Amino acid sequence: MNRGEGEFSELTYRIAFANLQGMGVDLARKLLDVVGSERQFFDMGEKELRAMTRGRSKIYSDTYRRECLQQAIREEEFVRNHHIGATYFTDEHYPHRLLEAPDAPALFYYLGKCDLESAHIISVVGTRHATQYGIRFCDKFIGELAQRLPDLVVVSGLAYGIDIAAHRAALKHGVPTVAVLPRGLNHIYPASHRDDAIAIAKRGGMLLTDYTSQDAVQKSNFLARNRIVAALSDCTVIVESAGSGGALVTASLAMSYNRDVMAVPGRYGDEFSAGCNKLIATNKAALITSADDLMAAMRWEGVSREPQQLDLFPELTKEEQAVVDVIRDRGEIHLNALADALGQPVYKLMSTLVELDCKKVIATLPGCRYTLI
Repeated sequence: MNRGEGEFSELTYRIAFANLQGMGVDLARKLLDVVGSERQFFDMGEKELRAMTRGRSKIYSDTYRRECLQQAIREEEFVRNHHIGATYFTDEHYPHRLLEAPDAPALFYYLGKCDLESAHIISVVGTRHATQYGIRFCDKFIGELAQRLPDLVVVSGLAYGIDIAAHRAALKHGVPTVAVLPRGLNHIYPASHRDDAIAIAKRGGMLLTDYTSQDAVQKSNFLARNRIVAALSDCTVIVESAGSGGALVTASLAMSYNRDVMAVPGRYGDEFSAGCNKLIATNKAALITSADDLMAAMRWEGVSREPQQLDLFPELTKEEQAVVDVIRDRGEIHLNALADALGQPVYKLMSTLVELDCKKVIATLPGCRYTLI
């Protein structure tokens, strides 16, 4: 394709190859079996490549492949400048669970350090409109597992509702957590969870995506990332879900990967328990109400550990104490009202709220509301 010898690095070729339309691990293997290497795929002329692969897709076009390489050059610069990791499907440390999924990404990007080969990895997902029932379940459930599985990792999607409740519960109980994002690492979505994302990466967890910083944000991204959430884990736990939605898509994907699916039951008639109740009723998910249920279903043998002694009066910074004083006075308060009362911008206040949540001083309620524990 008219390039100078050694013009592109191995990472550039890998990024370009992985970003070809429709590329996944299965297709990547098939193409490489025919052409030999990523470099050869881009070096060949269009006629030669089409003849060798018998392919008609636009990915064989000289123009399209040239554009992919130019985008990959820019992406490699972004990755290196921001100290972002990139794992390719042929790397030894590509997680084996993910590699079992035929539509797994050929390459993913990450920030943070987390053992994706840990012995016990679970996904916890659910509705964006989580109730207090679902939020409290996440906290209790993950807290119980943390006491019995020292190598536990919790995976979710950083979305509103159950996803962020699972991440925050993991942070609170000292469990590494992986947030799978629907866009590149140049932008955290939703923006209100940016401080949570920073805490995840800094506290033994990971931010992970198969999207580049140049990829357009599309509605399909949100469902596509669910395949990674499901495939990274031994089992998927649905905490709350309506009769349709992303959590049920994740459950279906998990089943297609031969993973266990479990669901938390809810009251008959509750909108955001309808999906869970249906999964249980149709024998597509095991019913769980506690960590014991999951441990038994997965046949996991945990360890007996004494619960950590909580500091009844944790030491607070001046900023944290000011937040606590306002919440104590109001009883329960919305994020915007809290920011107004303190005279602080929301983005600055969020980091303080995350710290208070981790210290088990405050609880996050639906609708961006906070109260003291």
